[in-house]
Amino acid sequence: MTIPNAHANADYSRAPFLIRRMDTSGYIKAAEVPPASLPLVGFVYLTGGELLADVSGELFLCTAGHLLLIPEKRSFSIRYYQDACGYTGGFSASLVGETTLISKPVHCAFWFDEASFVGELFNMMDISFEKNRNAFISKSLDLLLDMLEIPATTYANPLADQFLKHIFNPDIPFDGLDGYARQACLTPNGFCRMIRRESGRSPGEWIALARLTRAKRLLQETNMPVIDIAWAVGLSDQSYFSRFFRKQTGMTPMEFRRKMKGSHK
Repeated sequence: MTIPNAHANADYSRAPFLIRRMDTSGYIKAAEVPPASLPLVGFVYLTGGELLADVSGELFLCTAGHLLLIPEKRSFSIRYYQDACGYTGGFSASLVGETTLISKPVHCAFWFDEASFVGELFNMMDISFEKNRNAFISKSLDLLLDMLEIPATTYANPLADQFLKHIFNPDIPFDGLDGYARQACLTPNGFCRMIRRESGRSPGEWIALARLTRAKRLLQETNMPVIDIAWAVGLSDQSYFSRFFRKQTGMTPMEFRRKMKGSHK
């Protein structure tokens, strides 16, 4: 996965536009997608898969057809992604004639024909970037920004943000549904309805996803015994953890570890 990074010695006055194709499948360890920032307006457009982006503490779940714009010099990182493909990069606000155009994150979903059109627009910008056709890129960005509606910058209920930040933070132990509901001062049923309404997934689905992401990272980046990893992701029964992991990935934890470590030799 290509993530735009700001380089100390780069002259962005000569590179007002950057674009890279993004194509990844499965899990890539966190070290390969570190926090980054650009002296440009950053963008991520997905044609497939999904990712969860953290922009200065605000979480954005992107799936196919979703565009995320990130204000210049704003720190961002990827908390989770799976089979994400599309385009990532950045552009100078001067290309669209407005220096204060993007002052906060913009998250927009395009559907059906619109999503196909936007995907092709990014494809043509990628080709034009290789051929130094800046006039086409500028007009394409103008067209893209004209298509955007004004979206919310985060989930309408901040409790959803808080929940997702909590479970994707590797330094915070997992809690049960009742515990998360108590933290939000809601009943378990009310909490489930709120999280599903705000994010499209139930709390249980999010917890399983965060648990799997954390387990994969520990299996790949450490030599911790499987039983200790099971404890680290909140599952005290090693057999249950192994069944859970295999159901999600098609591999046992040890098979996954051998595959991932073998691929990086």
